[in-house]
Amino acid sequence: MADARGQAPPVVQLPAGRLRGGVEGGVTVFKGVPYAAPPVGELRWRAAQPHPGWSGTRDATAYGPSAPQMFREGGDPVLGGHGFPPFDDDCLTLNVWTPAADDARRPVLVWIHGGGFLSGSGSLPIYSGETFARDGDLVVVTLNYRLGPLGYLSFDEETGEGAAEETAEETAEEAAQEAAQEAAQGAAEETHPANVWLTDQMAALHWVRDNIAHFGGDPGNITVAGQSGGAVSTAALAGHPEARKLFRRAILQSPPWGLRIPSRDEYRQRTAAYLEFAGVKSVDELRRLPWPRLIEAAGGLFAHTMRWGYWTTPFLPVRDDVTLFRHPAETLLHGAATDIDVLVGWTREEANFAFALDPGYATATRDHVLDRIRDSFADESAAGVYAEYARTRPGAGPTEVLMDLITDELFRGPCLEFAEARAALGRPVWAYQFDFPAPAHGGRLAAAHCLELPFVFDNLDRWAHAPLVEGIDPVVAEGLAKAMHEAWIAFVRTGDPNHAGMPTWEPYRAEARATMRFDSVTGPVNDLAGQARRLHGRRTSASR
Repeated sequence: MADARGQAPPVVQLPAGRLRGGVEGGVTVFKGVPYAAPPVGELRWRAAQPHPGWSGTRDATAYGPSAPQMFREGGDPVLGGHGFPPFDDDCLTLNVWTPAADDARRPVLVWIHGGGFLSGSGSLPIYSGETFARDGDLVVVTLNYRLGPLGYLSFDEETGEGAAEETAEETAEEAAQEAAQEAAQGAAEETHPANVWLTDQMAALHWVRDNIAHFGGDPGNITVAGQSGGAVSTAALAGHPEARKLFRRAILQSPPWGLRIPSRDEYRQRTAAYLEFAGVKSVDELRRLPWPRLIEAAGGLFAHTMRWGYWTTPFLPVRDDVTLFRHPAETLLHGAATDIDVLVGWTREEANFAFALDPGYATATRDHVLDRIRDSFADESAAGVYAEYARTRPGAGPTEVLMDLITDELFRGPCLEFAEARAALGRPVWAYQFDFPAPAHGGRLAAAHCLELPFVFDNLDRWAHAPLVEGIDPVVAEGLAKAMHEAWIAFVRTGDPNHAGMPTWEPYRAEARATMRFDSVTGPVNDLAGQARRLHGRRTSASR
């Protein structure tokens, strides 16, 4: 069968079966490729299982359904939506973009979408791998994984006992810990780990290792990248006994490492609340509910977990000592994961994404914000912390102070702490801050969470549905996108983001704390976020 231009469609033969793809924008594409068995029926809330394969030639020209998630007609006032029908719990598919399905062994970029552990899809046009494949001669993979209640619930009766305990950081003891983790991970195959979303991503990485050569990719040169929740996923994979052997580089865009990651015991109360919202008493009953009912109950948990001055995250990763042994912010600081090359960064006003347009914060007072500051700093220092934030943003009102505080607590401060720790290990990261402000909504969003994405992918045209990018000068956007997109390509190819179209980007070391500042004029700044770094160090231990 030939396409509209009379060319035969691309076909690859995999161990699981034969695939027929298509060509879009001069790039070969295979969509909706299953990488694990459908997680339905008795496989709900169980670790991802191997896909049985198929007979004949499978059509791979259409995306598979996205993971079930909350959906609002008309979208939201920032992104305009971050997940669109069709949805189905049979969602474990991935998509591959490649310059050609040959034996060229190109570097591979695996992209894991974010979405607060609740939303998103590897099939969203904004995450198309076309630009990276075409501009960087890369093979790009995006994936769907279980979200919300289907991916982030943890049930006691579904998990095993006797997981490895954390050990001290000395080299010999770390080696013993890694052996224990591998043993615990092996036991996970017999039990049911809390983080089934992570088992999905693990299965996808195994698929990439075993199959990507058929698409012109090099299984020995894989970079895993993600933004927000996808960056948490990337870091969590780096700490997994198996996954960290499957990729060489990591790109972490706006990881919310300030989130408190609960243990299984600590998460039990949240799971119980969800069961109540779902109107059931056991996981067996929950398995019998249709997925739309599960998503409806997730809305109840969302409201239940809301707190003034905090980013709402009803579902979270869990330290189950089977798939996740420590906070994702720490995984790249230990053992073999320290050998992974890392590029990490944040946007200047991350929290504006969630709070700037929320009418519930428009009337915030100084006293409200002082109370929120006291959650993180000693009571006697709250007024001084408020004054320091107000001083660095002239004209800032209480809402702006609050948003800067949340940005630092959730994103910038933990990223800086991570960069400092890697520098101390002699394995410095490449750090950046994205400062370009969005003109949308009267400029209130500023350099909000997610705004760097169209520049990283160099695909602003795919964001027409998103109010976030309205009014951006296309001439300015073109230059900024070229700088970022080519830096990401260079890092995937070599582990170094430098390229001829951008000033020299030095790694983040203690002497200078070099940070690339991406804006209408891009350039490196030493200790760019020094105030945030110093404030983060003063936070009380109970809040960290």
